[in-house]
Amino acid sequence: MFDTQITMKDIPASEALHSHILDKADKLNQYSDRIGSCRVVIELEQKHKRQGKLFSVHIDLRVPGKELVANHNSDEDVYVAVRDAFHAIERQIEKYNQIRKGHVKQHVIPFSGHVTKIFEKDGFGFIRGIDEVEYYFNEKNVVHPNFEKLNIGDFVTFTEFIGSEGEQAHNVIVKKPDSKQIKINNIE
Repeated sequence: MFDTQITMKDIPASEALHSHILDKADKLNQYSDRIGSCRVVIELEQKHKRQGKLFSVHIDLRVPGKELVANHNSDEDVYVAVRDAFHAIERQIEKYNQIRKGHVKQHVIPFSGHVTKIFEKDGFGFIRGIDEVEYYFNEKNVVHPNFEKLNIGDFVTFTEFIGSEGEQAHNVIVKKPDSKQIKINNIE
């Protein structure tokens, strides 16, 4: 069981609403047994308007390695807003479970940077990513062209891998610089 924190802003506390939210939160266990905590915030939007007051419901759910958020759920009826927010978070839990089980293919976004050091005899080198992190790579990690044709300053794309020795670059590919990418020749 996980902890559920309920906050009501600009609306009077209601035991019935509080119980309703706890019941909805308890039902989230059927979607995942890995929920760490649940925070629900209900607030009155447009509190200075005389008619058409909207109740806004935000749910913040912690699961291992991720925070799931449902925050675009408003309605004039607070119970409808709560229902819609919990439906939205249920869909996010289902998607999280599919990804965690490997049923949804995740696309790896390649990093980019410039080759800063090459040790040809030893078959490895380093890339300084655009994030200013230095990534190790070896000749087996170079896809195109082959390792022997790499030059210091080449602009490359790669996938990041955190190994026992730190950040590493895999699938290194030299890219031709365009107007936004400048080849750096004098990198230390």
